[in-house]
Amino acid sequence: MHLIVKCLAPLVAGAFASTACGQALLHIDASAPARAPLENQLQMGASVSPSGERIGANSQYLTRNGKPWMPVMGEFHYSRTPADEWDAELRKMKAAGIGVVATYIMWNHHEERQGTYVWNGQRDLRRFVQLAASAGLDVVVRVGPWVHAEVRYGGIPDWVVGAMPTRGDDPQYLRHVAGLYGQIGRQLKGLLWKDGGRVIGVQIENEYNLNGPGEGAGHISTLKRMARAVGLDVPLYTVTGWDQTVYRSGEVTPVFGGYPDEPWARSTGELPPKETYAFRFDSRVSGDLGAQTKASARGSADTDIDKTPFLGAEYGAGMPFMYRRRPVVSSDDIASMLPVQLGSGVNLAGYYMFHGGRNPVGMTTLEESTLTGGYNDTPMISYDFQAPLGPDGQQRPVLTRLRPFHLFMRDFGERLAPMTVRKPDVVPTGPDDLTTPRFSVRSQGDSAFLFVSNHVRQYPMPVQRQVRFSVKLPGQNVEFPRQPVDLADGAYFIWPVNMDLDGTRLAYATAQPVARLDSGKAGIVYVFAASAGIPVELGFDAAASSLTAPGARIAQDGGKTVVDGIAPGTQAAVTIRRAGKPPVTLLVLTPEQSQQLAIGQLAGQRRLVIGAQLTWFADGGLRMRSDGNPAFRFAVYPALARTPKADMPLNAGQDGMFQSFAATLPARSPEATFKPVRAARPVRPVMIGGMANAALQPLPESFSAAAAWSVELPRDTNRLDALVELDFVGDIGRLFNGTRMLDDWYYSGYGWQFAARHAGSGPLTLSVLPLRADAPVYIPKEGRPDFGGKEQIAELRAVRVTPIYRLDVKP
Repeated sequence: MHLIVKCLAPLVAGAFASTACGQALLHIDASAPARAPLENQLQMGASVSPSGERIGANSQYLTRNGKPWMPVMGEFHYSRTPADEWDAELRKMKAAGIGVVATYIMWNHHEERQGTYVWNGQRDLRRFVQLAASAGLDVVVRVGPWVHAEVRYGGIPDWVVGAMPTRGDDPQYLRHVAGLYGQIGRQLKGLLWKDGGRVIGVQIENEYNLNGPGEGAGHISTLKRMARAVGLDVPLYTVTGWDQTVYRSGEVTPVFGGYPDEPWARSTGELPPKETYAFRFDSRVSGDLGAQTKASARGSADTDIDKTPFLGAEYGAGMPFMYRRRPVVSSDDIASMLPVQLGSGVNLAGYYMFHGGRNPVGMTTLEESTLTGGYNDTPMISYDFQAPLGPDGQQRPVLTRLRPFHLFMRDFGERLAPMTVRKPDVVPTGPDDLTTPRFSVRSQGDSAFLFVSNHVRQYPMPVQRQVRFSVKLPGQNVEFPRQPVDLADGAYFIWPVNMDLDGTRLAYATAQPVARLDSGKAGIVYVFAASAGIPVELGFDAAASSLTAPGARIAQDGGKTVVDGIAPGTQAAVTIRRAGKPPVTLLVLTPEQSQQLAIGQLAGQRRLVIGAQLTWFADGGLRMRSDGNPAFRFAVYPALARTPKADMPLNAGQDGMFQSFAATLPARSPEATFKPVRAARPVRPVMIGGMANAALQPLPESFSAAAAWSVELPRDTNRLDALVELDFVGDIGRLFNGTRMLDDWYYSGYGWQFAARHAGSGPLTLSVLPLRADAPVYIPKEGRPDFGGKEQIAELRAVRVTPIYRLDVKP
C-alpha cells in the first residue's frame, strides 16, 4: 500500500504559482495547434540522390526522405589537422553524435601564391570529404571567399587584398573568386549529394552585412550563381544570419549561433549574463557574435523569420583565446546552452568548433592579427578552441556532457523538429534576471518536450525549490512530477510529455530520453538518462499489471501508473509486457553512465557501449583511447554472442543489463626534463590600439625579452604516443624545434598540450614572454597568477608527459 498525499489547489493563479504545500507549480499553455510549415519558400539546389534519397527544407525544419530531420553539425577544419589523423577524428565525431561535418575552405591555405593551388597533404579537401562519407557523415563546405575563421585577412590571400577591392562585385575580384570556386568544384566533383556523395550544403561568405556600392544582398546572389556555375549544386545554401546579415529572401537560408563569452570584446572583466542562456521566443540572434563589419540596416534574417527554418552553425562548443580576452569555459557552460537553444526552436544544432586544430605555416603565418588589420589578435599556430575534441584528438570533458543531447536529437529529432515553441506566461525580464525560472515547451498535438536550464556562466543561480510543472495540451493538463523536485544551481535537462513508446504512452518522466534501440524479437529499448540530483519518476498511461520494475516502486495515481523509488545513482529498467508483441524496456542510466555512452554499429548491430575512455566505431569493432590510464573497462548492450578479440585478453563479466569487459595494458612512465636557457628581461607595457582600441599583442621584436628553457622529451619522440603538457605562467608561450615553431599559447590557466609525435627529434625550446601585472587583458580569476609584488612573471612550472593508451576491439 502506498500513501499518496496531495496538496491543496494553488493559492495564486498564473504561470508561476505557489501552492499551500510550498510548491512552485510552473504553468505553460501548449494547447494551441502547432504551426504548419510553409513549403516552397527556398530556392535550393539538386535535392535527390541517384538512389532516390531526398534532402529538403521548409520554413521550419530540414527533411530527409520526406521526414523531419534534426541533425547535429560540428565544425572540423581539415587544413588545420594532419591528414593521417582525419579518419580517426571523423569517426570520433560520428560516435559523439555528430551527423554533419562542416568545414571552411580557406582560400589562402590553398592559393597563397597566385595561380599555385595546393590540394594535397592536409589541404586535400577531396580526400577529407571522402573520409567523412566513409565515416557516415554528411558534409557542408563553407566556401567563402571570406570566411573569418580567425585566419589572416579572413582567408583571402595577401595578393588579392593588396591589389583590389574585396567582398563585393568588383569584376577583378570576382574573376579570382571564380578561379577559387572552379578549383573547389573540381575537387568535389562526384562527391555531391546529387552524385551519390555526401556534400549536402554550401555556405556562402560569412558574417556579411555590407551595403555599399557593389555589395549588399546582390553580392550573395552573385556568389551563389558562381558556385552553381562550377557545379556546386547542393540541397542547401546557407549564410550566417547574425549581425544584420543581408541576402535576397528565398535564395539562401540563414544559420545562427551563440557563444558563452565574447573573446573579441574589449572588457577586461566578467561580462554580464549572456543572452545565450536565455530562452528566445521572438528572435533568433543571440547577441554579439563578433562580426568584423558593421551593418547599416536591419538584416534579412530578421524579416525572413517566418520563411526559413531556425538552423544553427556556430553555437560555441568551446571558445578561442584572443590576446586581450582569454575566457575559460566549463563543460556545463557549453552543454547547458543545448536545452536553451532547442527549447528556443533550433532545428539544426551546429557547433563551432567541435574539433580543435593548428594553423599551417606557409609563406607567412596565417593567423588573424591586428598587425594585418584584423580586429583580433590570435595565436600564430594554435586553434585549440577548448573544443570537445582537442587538436591532438584528445577527448575533453565537455564532449561527455554534449553527447547525450546529440544522441537524443539523432533518435528523437524527427518528433521534435515539427514541434512549436511555447512561451510561459511568466518569463525572465532579461538575460540578467536570474530568479525567474527558465523553461519552455515544444509541442505538437498532445505530445511535448520540456526544456529547463538553471545555469548561467559565472553567475550563481538560486535553487528553484519544490517545483512541479503544468503543461496544458489539447484536451488535457499534464501536471508532474507527483513529488516536487528542487532544481539546483547548474541543472539543465529535457523531459518528455506524452511520449509514445511504441504503443505505450509515457505521460511524463523526470529523466531525459537519449536513444531508441530495436533489438528485434528481444524487444525495443528506450534509453533515458537520470537528471543529476533529481529523483527518477515515470508516469505511464498503462495498467500497473503490465509493468515490471525491479528495485523500484509501482503505484497508481489518478489513472496513471507511477514508477519511482529508484535509488540515486543506480541503473534501473522498466519493462512493459505487450500481448503478442516484443516487450518494451525503458532503461534509465545514471548521469555518469549517460556521459560515458556511445552508440554505434558493433558486430553487425546497433549497440550501446559505456566506458570512461574515448570510444569510436570502425570496421565493425571498437577503437578506444585512454590518456594516462592503462586500464580499460567498457560495457555493451545488447550482449555480444562471444567475447571479442583485442590487443590484450579481455576479462568478461556482467554489470546489470550490460555485458562488461576489462583489460589493462602495460603501464608506461615517460618523463621530460627541462633547464633554463635564458632569463626573461623586462617587457614594455602592453600597447592599446587597433580597430578595437584595446590591448594589442606585443610586436615580434618584443619576444627578445622572453625567458627560454630547453625541453628534453624521451628518445624516439616520433613513435612516442603521448601528450606533452607545458605548465607555464606568463603572457605568451611558444614551442620550437630549432627555429621552427611547433605551437603557441596565450596563458589563461587552461592546460596546454601538444602531441609528442609532432615534436620531431632533438631538444625543444620553450620561450615565455613575461606577463606584466598591469597588463589590460582578461584572464579568469581562477587562472590569474599571483605576482607577489613583482612587475612581471615568466615561469615554467612543469613539463608532464601523459602516455596515450589505445585498445582495438574486434568482434
